[in-house]
Amino acid sequence: MIKLSQEHLQIICAHAESTYPEECCGIMFGYLAIEIKTVVEVMPTDNAWSAETATDFPGDVETNHDPSLYSKRRRYALAPSVMLQAQRKARDRHFNIIGIYHSHPDYPNIPSEFDRLYAWQEYSYVIISVENGRSADARSWSLDDNHQFQPEAIQKYS
Repeated sequence: MIKLSQEHLQIICAHAESTYPEECCGIMFGYLAIEIKTVVEVMPTDNAWSAETATDFPGDVETNHDPSLYSKRRRYALAPSVMLQAQRKARDRHFNIIGIYHSHPDYPNIPSEFDRLYAWQEYSYVIISVENGRSADARSWSLDDNHQFQPEAIQKYS
C-alpha cells in the first residue's frame, strides 16, 4: 500500500495537466514500513525523453518498430542528474525515494511494457490518466518477484 495526501495527489494531477499532451514525471519521497509506503513529499521533474534518450533503451521493442514513439506523448525519462539530486535530497532529509509518478495522456493508467521493463522493484509507480487535458484517475503499481506489475492500493490521508 502507498499512502498519499490529497495535497500530493493535487500536485501530481496539476503537473500532469500542465504537461498535457505530453507525459509528466516526478519522484515521490517518504518513509518505508512493512508493506506500507508513506509519501511525505513529491518532486515534479522535467520529462527528459528525447530521440537521443531513446537510444539508451535498446530493449524498447515498441519504439524500435515505430519511431513516432520517440515522443514525450508516449514516453518519459528522468535525467540521471535529477535522480542524483533526488538521492542526495532523500539522504539529507532522512527520507527514501519510494516511487515515481508519471502520466498517460489519453490512455488508461495501466503500465505499458516499457514501464515494466525499466521499473525498479522497490518503487511504487503512480500513473495518472489524463483525458483531454484533465486528470481522471490515479492508480499505483509495484513489481512482484517475477518483475510483473501488480496493483497497489492507494490510501489517501489529510
